[in-house]
Amino acid sequence: MWNVLRGNNMLLPLLLFSCLASAATASVSYDHKAIIINGQKRILISGSIHYPRSTPEMWPDLIQKAKDGGLDVIQTYVFWNGHEPSPGKYYFEDRYDLVKFIKLVHQAGLYVNLRIGPYVCAEWNFGGFPVWLKYVPGIAFRTDNEPFKAAMQKFTEKIVSMMKAEQLFQSQGGPIILSQIENEFGPVEWEIGAPGKAYTKWAAQMAVGLNTGVPWIMCKQEDAPDPVIDTCNGFYCENFTPNKNYKPKMWTEVWTGWYTEFGGAVPTRPAEDLAFSIARFIQNGGSFVNYYMYHGGTNFGRTAGGPFMATSYDYDAPLDEYGLPREPKWGHLRDLHKAIKSSESALVSAEPSVTSLGNSQEAHVFNSKSGVLHSLQIMTQNPLLKLALEMGNMNYHHGPSAFSLTAKLQFTTLQGSQMKMTPVKSALPWQSFIEETASSDDSDTTTLDGLWEQIYVTRDTTDYLWYMTDITISPDEGFIKRGESPLLTIYSAGHALHVFINGQLSGTVYGALENPKLTFSQNVKLRSGINKLALLSISVGLPNVGLHFETWNAGVLGPVTLKGLNSGTWDMSRWKWTYKIGLKGEALGLHTVSGIPSVEWAEGPSMAQKQPLTWYKATFNAPPGNGPLALDMSSMGKGQIWINGQSIGRHWPAYTARGNCGNCYYAGTYDDKKCRTHCGEPSQRWYHVPRSWLTPAGICWSSLILSLPAMGCHKDMWKLPEGSCHAHKSYDAPKRNCIGKQSCSVTVAPEVFGGDPCPGSTKSSRLRLFAAKTQWLCRLLHI
Repeated sequence: MWNVLRGNNMLLPLLLFSCLASAATASVSYDHKAIIINGQKRILISGSIHYPRSTPEMWPDLIQKAKDGGLDVIQTYVFWNGHEPSPGKYYFEDRYDLVKFIKLVHQAGLYVNLRIGPYVCAEWNFGGFPVWLKYVPGIAFRTDNEPFKAAMQKFTEKIVSMMKAEQLFQSQGGPIILSQIENEFGPVEWEIGAPGKAYTKWAAQMAVGLNTGVPWIMCKQEDAPDPVIDTCNGFYCENFTPNKNYKPKMWTEVWTGWYTEFGGAVPTRPAEDLAFSIARFIQNGGSFVNYYMYHGGTNFGRTAGGPFMATSYDYDAPLDEYGLPREPKWGHLRDLHKAIKSSESALVSAEPSVTSLGNSQEAHVFNSKSGVLHSLQIMTQNPLLKLALEMGNMNYHHGPSAFSLTAKLQFTTLQGSQMKMTPVKSALPWQSFIEETASSDDSDTTTLDGLWEQIYVTRDTTDYLWYMTDITISPDEGFIKRGESPLLTIYSAGHALHVFINGQLSGTVYGALENPKLTFSQNVKLRSGINKLALLSISVGLPNVGLHFETWNAGVLGPVTLKGLNSGTWDMSRWKWTYKIGLKGEALGLHTVSGIPSVEWAEGPSMAQKQPLTWYKATFNAPPGNGPLALDMSSMGKGQIWINGQSIGRHWPAYTARGNCGNCYYAGTYDDKKCRTHCGEPSQRWYHVPRSWLTPAGICWSSLILSLPAMGCHKDMWKLPEGSCHAHKSYDAPKRNCIGKQSCSVTVAPEVFGGDPCPGSTKSSRLRLFAAKTQWLCRLLHI
């Protein structure tokens, strides 16, 4: 149990009374066998569902499917950078509405394991830390550092106080039965030594001192101080033991698959192996298992870390990226959970009798207090061995790495279901706008001496940073007379780089997860006089793991050299460089509904194709039905996607998967290099479009196309009577986009028309009136 009695004979009765009183009021505790909730020892089956990786509209269905799959607990991290994007400015809305998510879990009758961290790793941008934290004076992450501890404690207290205010801890009648402080810090502590050990002790004491009334855990932390429970993460944890014999054996991350990286094959984990690993863990005394992930979801926006993490965070989870059950994994695990639950009381009440069956086989028999056989577990480590055993009226059949817990469950290999993508349109009506190469003459630039680190300049507000300088070439240079080209070499800390000479693309290079650094080395065409060198450095997510990853760099740090001149090699690293943060299209808001009309879009034969730095847009009606939607981006290069101003995330289907993808056989030990798919294909082809981000067809805020008669549009067509609900700038966008043209497009949204003049009212009637009064000149069509 939590409490350990110390003292002399006179004090012992008083201490014992205090212990008993505490146990009577506490709703969650533990012993060596299990977590104890309201006096009952439990085998708890949990699954990770990260609230920002789905939408609030998806949450109820995901939670219900988790419950239907036999889960007792939903586990989630708390994402600091999403909740505190700038110091002291908090955000808990939309996908970051943590309280709403937890209350939905509670309404479904499930518990919550809240992994506050606040470091999360999770293939999440900067490991969940806000970027501003990196620039706190004197800070060093995750060590015995006062600035870091102060910031970490402040945020942890913020989350705990929110949970208490909403009565969400189990001790208050809420669903939170466990909390986690830090995350997989043990390997880091081992690297940094004494400061790491001091930090571990401080973090544990700080967390316990918040008096949540529920146990705290630390995963992969062998020296977790009492009363904090140390737990296991990995593909297999059956041989894990906690650091004290009075703590339960817990598995906080059962890896259901592995993450997908741009340029990497897609890992999968066979259902047979996953289920067998759970059965072996329970057989060996485990009482808490959590699937990481149960639903992985999507790295919307710029939340993917790594770098080079894909937008999909499917993780080969029992519920796929779209929230659909992945078979046979979901069904097999559901049946396994039923079998485990049928013997729960025996599994947590006594130690099993173990009988060797020879050749790496064991029978573990659990007996209830009445002496009745409740469960039998057979472990088979020989991948070629098949075994059949009869015991009384119970039959147990074993294949390679198979298992059976009770007669109710017989595990066999099943064929998985393949999700089928059905196209809703043959093609979208695309339009394009070519981004201009940045110039040092632009107003929003800064000139500095030397090369500056990218994140220091951008504060990660964008993926893009321009580095610009002038190269002045004398007409006497030998390479000009010989008709040759000098060699330009650029060393960058990553992650991708476009090189422009006098506005023309000269080349592109990019790194990879295993080595984000890159080198551009190519002969470039330079003319006599001033040449404009513009480097567009692109980040692909900030690091999420590693020793002091806050010190890692991105961007062009040099050296930048030019070889082949009369005077030898020029090192341009210390020249004056001009910096511009982001793209022009970002500044114009082309990814937003209101920003779309700010530029001229080309279409038809004029539409740009295979041009660098091109924006594309299309409008479409929401497809009928409630099924999940995805965009097929296989024809595109690298970029980002927005739907109605909401960021889907980064796309990069041109970065095809490396490696070998052979047949997958579930027997034997699994790792993330086994059972891979999509070699030679895009690492990610399909990109999830949440239904809730689409505007239903037939209401005012749908995207529309104006198809005009041969005479074109003229200014008098916009002179219409104003009604009681009228946006006075409602004609500005049509005038700007349509007058004098044969065709034009207008996105109908409040932002485009100067705001909503009468919030809460239906605008579809006004739209129909607008269409009726102008149909003799213009015809409104939904696309």
